[in-house]
Amino acid sequence: MSIHGHEVLHMMDGNNYTEASLLNAINDKFGVDAKFHTCSQSDMSAEQLIAFLKAKGKFKPSVTHGSEFTVDNKKICKH
Repeated sequence: MSIHGHEVLHMMDGNNYTEASLLNAINDKFGVDAKFHTCSQSDMSAEQLIAFLKAKGKFKPSVTHGSEFTVDNKKICKH
């Protein structure tokens, strides 16, 4: 079973992460063996999904924690 990347983005809403803490949160919620897909990619590991979402500009810097980031809600497609 593959999990849509939107689920990860929605999980991030209201929270701040580093790449390592986001990976831990994804693994805790979905399991270390989970596979992910998006509208244009499939069969991604959590690490690959994080890199993909970062490259697509889905994250924005945290206002309160300079070294962390959160989801940019304006960049979550609504389908």
